[in-house]
Amino acid sequence: MILFRRRVTILQLLIDADACPVIDLALSISSRYEMKTILFCDTSHRIERENAITIMVPKGADSVDFKLVNAINKYDIVITQDYGLAAMCLAKGAFVVDQNGREMTSDNIDQLLAFRYESAKIRRSGGRTKGPKKRTEKNNISFANKFQQICEQAISTKKEGE
Repeated sequence: MILFRRRVTILQLLIDADACPVIDLALSISSRYEMKTILFCDTSHRIERENAITIMVPKGADSVDFKLVNAINKYDIVITQDYGLAAMCLAKGAFVVDQNGREMTSDNIDQLLAFRYESAKIRRSGGRTKGPKKRTEKNNISFANKFQQICEQAISTKKEGE
């Protein structure tokens, strides 16, 4: 008698690695799960880590974003602070979190994109907008907690969907 094992696809962690302060923290947490980790960066940033694949793309507007989106499978996890990229990832069924632990979902992405649009309008007209606050240990803790929660949610959701 021949038994066939059902093939379980491993989830991917895809990181928009240019200017991402939580790469090492994300790799540490994702190592607890069976995840294939891919770092995406352009040629002006050479980012390599053990136990992660690095995909470098030519420098250009949104070149990293499009390469990352093309690599997504449903239920994968993406780390990015780019709301436009997050919207494309959500449309493909991915889970998305930023470096501060804010999960981007279909419920909040429109508001985040509107905020980005309004901020860009202010800057184009010569105005100023606040930059990000200095990163703290609290940001790392928030990210770690939310990222672990999303890892477990993605695994559970994928198992239910198979």
